[in-house]
Amino acid sequence: MDRHARAAALVRATLSIGDSGLRVGYVASVVRTWPLQALAHALDVVCERAEQAETASREALVAIVDALNAAGMDELVQGLREEAAGDSLLALERLVRHPSRSLEPTAVTAARQRAAEWNGRPLTLGERKSLARRTDRDTMQRLLGDPHPDVIRRCLRNRYVTEPDVIRLAARRPGRAEVLAEVARSDWAHRPRVRLALVMNPSTPLELSGRIAGLLLRQDLLLVARSPAVPPGVRALCLEHLGRRPPVQAGEGTDGPH
Repeated sequence: MDRHARAAALVRATLSIGDSGLRVGYVASVVRTWPLQALAHALDVVCERAEQAETASREALVAIVDALNAAGMDELVQGLREEAAGDSLLALERLVRHPSRSLEPTAVTAARQRAAEWNGRPLTLGERKSLARRTDRDTMQRLLGDPHPDVIRRCLRNRYVTEPDVIRLAARRPGRAEVLAEVARSDWAHRPRVRLALVMNPSTPLELSGRIAGLLLRQDLLLVARSPAVPPGVRALCLEHLGRRPPVQAGEGTDGPH
């Protein structure tokens, strides 16, 4: 099976699964079991087609990004990075690039690092994780400021958390890399406004923001590229993605949601 056939098979099988979480699980199983070189070439084709606004490839790329952004994928991503460099797989290289950071993010203040308190008593991690399953808005608002990623992960699954809550969390400055990573790995990262907030935040881990950048809409890529707060490597990557997008047709103002 050549690279184009393998890419088409991956896209077709991924999109045959209706649930987004199951899609990510399927892609994760594929990337762990396919030979690395064959995987790299297939992903390069998917990325290239997605850059050219092919709908199916762009939709499948969402699951691919989610799978590669998951914890424990660092070694595999590094292998893909080496394959992309060795075989000049430019579209894949843009997906797995590790943008350099010129400046370290501002340290989180001591006030932000303090655990939540109830009635003047600091809560244990176990108590905060338990509270994150509660359903009242006041509790959620307080816990979304928690510094521990385990608490944030549970909050993000709470049905009373809204998209504006998550956008505020993703946009918060200074941010905590571990917390922003939880947002990037959650289903909320499928929302265009959440993706933009993550990429715009200089505290988002660069590998995650770099891969999410390829999913941004055209106008969001332009916004990131012009933002001095975003690390230079991420801005440069967004400019490359803009250059790869097909020309806007008359009457079109966007490259569509995905």
